[in-house]
Amino acid sequence: MKLNVLIIGFVIALSSIVNAQTATEILTKAQNQAKVENKNVFLIFHASWCGWCKKMEKNMDDPLVKSYFDANYVKTFMTVQERAEKKNLETPGGDAVNEKLRGKDQGLPFWVILDSTGKVLEDSRVNGENIGGPASEEEVNQLITKLETTSKNEKVNPEKIKEVFILKKK
Repeated sequence: MKLNVLIIGFVIALSSIVNAQTATEILTKAQNQAKVENKNVFLIFHASWCGWCKKMEKNMDDPLVKSYFDANYVKTFMTVQERAEKKNLETPGGDAVNEKLRGKDQGLPFWVILDSTGKVLEDSRVNGENIGGPASEEEVNQLITKLETTSKNEKVNPEKIKEVFILKKK
């Protein structure tokens, strides 16, 4: 009985590794979808342990701004920089793409806005520093500026972005 459980567990683990999409596959799929839908790609590098990553994703899915992000971007994610016990969660090739896009030593989340051909339009750096999951008024204003230059279909509403992204003091 124990052997059967071990074998089943091994097969499930192996199939998840075999079926994991590579970074190249993720980008190709996102770029193709962006081309068809006349959008740009909003690529976020994140990790399971990263609280700011979760906050960024939650903010983008907030009902107040979700339709804006959905209208303008194909949101896609690559998991990188996992701890040893969770390395299996990483996107194969994600670290290499993160490095190529100059995000290796920027911390997480690190995000990049690409056009449908893969050209970098904007990223989460301001003056060489990663704003990651923007939360201060200054960081959110920088995000808004980047969104204004990369929106293709629906104009950004700065007040809504500020309402969702600026961290409220308790």
